[in-house]
Amino acid sequence: MELTLSIPALLFPAISLSMLAYNARYLAIAALIRQLHGEFKATGSRRIGIQVEQLQRRLRIIKHMQAVAIISFLLSAITMFLIYVELNIWANLIFGGSLFALMISLVLSLIEVQLSTQSLSTQLADMEE
Repeated sequence: MELTLSIPALLFPAISLSMLAYNARYLAIAALIRQLHGEFKATGSRRIGIQVEQLQRRLRIIKHMQAVAIISFLLSAITMFLIYVELNIWANLIFGGSLFALMISLVLSLIEVQLSTQSLSTQLADMEE
């Protein structure tokens, strides 16, 4: 298969949309941490402290998701440049790296979604008691 400029260019909207979704998750969790932090200072509840720790873990994962997505985006742009200057072997290698970085970002996203679901299940179980 011959790598053309349009192939790595197709990744641009996908990576941009995933980065927007990651940023929205980050902002929502950051707001929740701020709220829970205030409640923790007021009450000293251990349960709230545990929730904040879980949210901090999710924030770290999201930070890594964003970093790897940015690397994927950058590698995709480098691929387009390499195609433009007709360094096709390097373009293929760098594009493979871009796809690999995108896959890592998506796996991290899956892990974060699983943690989010576990947190919500724990919260709902707490309400049932």
